[in-house]
Amino acid sequence: MRKSTDWMTIWDDRIMEIIQDGGPTSASELDKEDYIRTSRPNISRRLNKLADHGLLHRLPNGVYSLTDKGERYLNGELDAEELNEETESSDEGAHVGT
Repeated sequence: MRKSTDWMTIWDDRIMEIIQDGGPTSASELDKEDYIRTSRPNISRRLNKLADHGLLHRLPNGVYSLTDKGERYLNGELDAEELNEETESSDEGAHVGT
């Protein structure tokens, strides 16, 4: 079973599942999917949010691919709450000495 977290939406799992099945893709391609019923701007926001938390990798031209963490999350091997902790820790380290 997948363990999501409070910043995630239902669209996040669907977006990652499509990328897992079909390979790297963009917001415009995902917008054509019958499986996703939200706006293209929302898809773009979700792609960025997933990339910010390490579940997707940003490629050139607005294309995204699934990371190892994304694969582990989809397989139920990664609790998304752990991503929050990693992101917060990284943010705190970036401000040390500034």
